[in-house]
Amino acid sequence: MKNQVKAAMIACATGFYFASAACAQAPADASSAPAAIGYADLADLALAARVAVVGTVHDAVKLKGADAQGMAAGSARFYVEGDVDALISGPSEIPARISWLVDLPDTPANRPSRLRKRKLILLARTVAGQPGTLQLVARGSEFDWTPALETRLRGILRDANAAGAPPQVTGIGHAFHVAGSIPGEGETQIFLKTADNRPVSLSIQRHPGEDPRWSVSLGEIVDDAAAAPARDTLLWYRLACALPAALPADALADQAPDDAAQAQADYRFVLDGLGACGRTTGHGTG
Repeated sequence: MKNQVKAAMIACATGFYFASAACAQAPADASSAPAAIGYADLADLALAARVAVVGTVHDAVKLKGADAQGMAAGSARFYVEGDVDALISGPSEIPARISWLVDLPDTPANRPSRLRKRKLILLARTVAGQPGTLQLVARGSEFDWTPALETRLRGILRDANAAGAPPQVTGIGHAFHVAGSIPGEGETQIFLKTADNRPVSLSIQRHPGEDPRWSVSLGEIVDDAAAAPARDTLLWYRLACALPAALPADALADQAPDDAAQAQADYRFVLDGLGACGRTTGHGTG
């Protein structure tokens, strides 16, 4: 391992590792990973990663000097080698032995000898021209492995790669409200903008003597039988973490004032139903 560590140190010292297109960011600080990460934060990291692996640390070396520049106070930088236990997602040519850099709290618990044999989940990207070298996608994208966390991660990636997976929402396109034939009856439809231009729409219906209900449709035809998404699902995440706080004025430009006001009220009803996104890291776009 000494030769590999030396090569990594030289690469860092010359700026290649951090200047390369695949490694534009500094090593992630795993100390920022919470003990129980929320759905939105985990989805942000999982969807940004090109590689998700379960691995066991084989060896770790604490870097010093020029190779440890730019760290947060109280942190230490490590060059880590590990053995892949399971490839959750990523290219099949990932070798059995991988390496990466990570910043950890500089505590006795993170001495190299104590890092060895630690089982981890890594959310990373590959490094061009350096087979087996990974770069963690962000701070907090290295986790101590647990069966529950692996199950949650696999679920997010499975849903994201499924046929008909909900697209990334980028904004509001057009919204309109149509009043019913009796007081208290009406329907609002809101058409969303998406990254790949696939149709996504929200429908809010009100009937006298009944609680209002809203639903989301993934398709050209509005599905009145559709339901609101359950919390901590990919569709919920796409909406809760991307929708703006209010309908923009241009989305209601052709609406009469009363209809525009009702559409805004119905939109707030949707936001209340979704609840807070819960993102704490600022890494994602929804």
